[in-house]
Amino acid sequence: MPTPSASSATGLSSSDPILDRLASSDGSVKFRAIREVKNHIIGNRTKKLSYIKLGAVPAVAAALADSDPNLIVQSAAALGSFACGVDAGVRAVLDAGAFPRLIGLLSAPDEKVVDAAARSLRMVYQSKLAPKYDFFQEENMQFLLSLLRSENENLTGLGAGIVIHSCKTIGEQNILCHTGVLEKLSSLLDGSLSQRDASLESLAAIIRDNPAAVSNFVELRCGRALRSVTELTKDKYPRTRLLACLCLISVKNSSTCYLQDIGIKTKLVYILLELLDDSGQVGDEASFAFSSLIAEKEDLQKLAFEANAINKFHCLLQKHPVQPKRLEGVFLALADLCSKLECCRSSFLSLQVLNLVIDALTHEDPSVRAAACICLRSVSRSIKNLSAGRFMNERVVFPLVQLLSDLSTSVQVAALGAISNIVVDFLPHKSTFIQCGGIKELVQLTKSMDSSLRLNAVWALRNMVFLADTICKEGIFTELTASSMASLICDPEPSVQEQALALVRNFVDGCLYSVEHAFAEDGIILDAVGRQLQKSSKIEIGIQGMYILSNIASGNEFHKEAVMQLLFPQDDSGSHSFFEQILQSHDSRLRTAAVWVVVNLTFPASPGAFGRIVNLRSFGIVSRIKKMVNDSCMDVKLRARLALGQIITFGDS
Repeated sequence: MPTPSASSATGLSSSDPILDRLASSDGSVKFRAIREVKNHIIGNRTKKLSYIKLGAVPAVAAALADSDPNLIVQSAAALGSFACGVDAGVRAVLDAGAFPRLIGLLSAPDEKVVDAAARSLRMVYQSKLAPKYDFFQEENMQFLLSLLRSENENLTGLGAGIVIHSCKTIGEQNILCHTGVLEKLSSLLDGSLSQRDASLESLAAIIRDNPAAVSNFVELRCGRALRSVTELTKDKYPRTRLLACLCLISVKNSSTCYLQDIGIKTKLVYILLELLDDSGQVGDEASFAFSSLIAEKEDLQKLAFEANAINKFHCLLQKHPVQPKRLEGVFLALADLCSKLECCRSSFLSLQVLNLVIDALTHEDPSVRAAACICLRSVSRSIKNLSAGRFMNERVVFPLVQLLSDLSTSVQVAALGAISNIVVDFLPHKSTFIQCGGIKELVQLTKSMDSSLRLNAVWALRNMVFLADTICKEGIFTELTASSMASLICDPEPSVQEQALALVRNFVDGCLYSVEHAFAEDGIILDAVGRQLQKSSKIEIGIQGMYILSNIASGNEFHKEAVMQLLFPQDDSGSHSFFEQILQSHDSRLRTAAVWVVVNLTFPASPGAFGRIVNLRSFGIVSRIKKMVNDSCMDVKLRARLALGQIITFGDS
């Protein structure tokens, strides 16, 4: 039986000369062909993809099994080039079965073969597609330690790369701490430039968000490891300085015990702002590092403001062209800078950075569009500027509404986040957003299969209805419909349920006409609210539900009686217990909301107040309110006293 030819075995076409040479049985021909492919694809993404599509990778990988060390070295080098920076190349290398062969070559007697295999594997491990490394297998851990103990820089770099790629959980971080990997990596801080950088990045992966791992690291060599990292922030190489900063940020963010003095914080701010000027990858990544440093930290945001960070980012945005990755990072950094401090937002607006952000809403790169939305959301947290209607204009609103139908879900979610802030607006008439077609888009997204889109769309509608006038409310209600709101209240996702209830709460807030929204379509909304209150154990859902009932109970007699019927239905004498349980909740916010319901049901000027008080007393609610006048929470105590004062107006029998 004839055996298949080399070309057919690797799935290659004999019509292409290079493929014939790659499959040649003549070692010298194959060697030259692989070298030619390697030279063609280095730094050339287009040619890489062309050769991958042509089917060259399996033929190159087949040479790893050859007995000629020189051919193996060329093959490994070419495979590394295919894998470098191109996920399609990594996938092709893995699909060709080259990964286990390259691992096996790490124990080859020829140092050049070992070095080439290690280089190639390092390229693979820079991709998310690289195989996940199991640190919990003893043999794997021993193999990793052998790599890190090696004198070969590519082997130690490979070991660090494995850690960077695969160390994601606290369990993995802990085992790397306890088996000597952390200590070995820290010793590489005194090595070559390549070893230092690999060490810094892998150390950051091990200690990130893990206080115990941070403590282990800080105590290494009596603190010498931490001092070495701190010293490397002054290194002459920008990438080393960046990685050292990232490592220190991981220490600072993961534990409140270390690096909390203002000196090191200020130093990190200034180093990262300086690194923004780097024209390469370091400059692209510096803004992301800056974000991780200042996110949710008001003191660091103040330091950054004092360091003129907003002006720095503004200057970067004015340079043309700005690469998408850098644009994304700058917008995210500005978002974090403006997340808490009004002085930062004022500086942002006075420098007219807003115009650049608005322009980026139509950028071709979805990551940039999303980052611009996130930045806009952060800046629009300013109550002062919202009150002034600074963001409710067509230049801002129209592109945001357009993004609600973006092909990228992450962009849609980010746009919804920005819209949620902007539509609060504090203006009674929100016509600009409606005229731009925003309501129709939001309503459509409430029906999305993606729960994050439903959640954020309902959230935006909730804020749109906040303090809206009657005309605005009616327009939104007509578009959304009562049945859709009832469905959202019963959504499979509790977070959507909560926001849907908050939306209803805003709808029924205000005049008597507003309260009527709860009774549309035969009271389908009120029924849904009642069902959720009885079955949900989530505190936030209970709070929103109680405030809905409180708002409805502030209406006329019909409205008040509807609330009584929901709380104490005549056909089920035991079902009122859920309200008693709410009044006894451990959460003071929920108790407060529940007492508000009683306050509005017992308003003395209401014709039916006496009858409702009689019923409340028979259900044990009045006796519960009497106990709550001594509640540990002041809000509950005050509302309970108000309710009790109204109740005893009709007698205390």
